[in-house]
This record gives sequence, C-alpha cells and structure tokens, in this order.
Amino acid sequence: QVQLVESGGGLVQSGGSLRLSCAASVTISRIYVMGWYRQDPGKQREMVALTISDGSTNYAASVKGRFIIYRDNAKETVYLQMNSLKPEDTAVYYCYCYADGGYWGQGTQVTVSS
Repeated sequence: QVQLVESGGGLVQSGGSLRLSCAASVTISRIYVMGWYRQDPGKQREMVALTISDGSTNYAASVKGRFIIYRDNAKETVYLQMNSLKPEDTAVYYCYCYADGGYWGQGTQVTVSS
C-alpha cells in the first residue's frame, strides 16, 4: 500500500508559477513511475507529466516547456514546477505512482486567474 499526499496548490495569476509536491510513504527510488495528472469538472483526467525510474520524463504537449517534473529521493518527494501558468491549467492535480498497482493522491486545486 502506497500513500501519496499532495501540497502546493493555490490561486495564482496568469503567467505566475507554483510548485506542487507529492510526498510518498515508500522509498520512491523503488517506484517505477511517478507523476501528475489533472482533471477539471466536465473533462477527462489527463496526464500532465511522468518521471520514470531510468530518469526519463514525459510531458503533455500542452505543458511541455513550461512544467518540469523531478524527484528528490532523499525527501521521498516528487515535484511539479509549473511556470508561465495559463487559465487553462486550472484543475485538480493528482499525484500518481505505479508500484504494485496504481495509486493516487487526494488531489490539490490549482486555479489560474486571467
């Protein structure tokens, strides 16, 4: 069983930045995939960014060049640095990992005003 706790969401103006954190209850260096998804009411949940244990990353086309995902293994935490935020980035952001199955955090709200 893996527990994931997100933090760092909030309200920012367009063009601003936020850093989301996801703290895991296990050693994240042993987790194959960690990442972030987001969902706004009325829309499908979509992948935002993933980091793989080999160091590779994947980003949604809509955030590539603006968002960065990285791990701090010593703190058992994965981060999503979000820059140049746009109103269309508004959503609930969910931390995700694949260990002995898929696990989700509780979600943290990100709201970007015009």
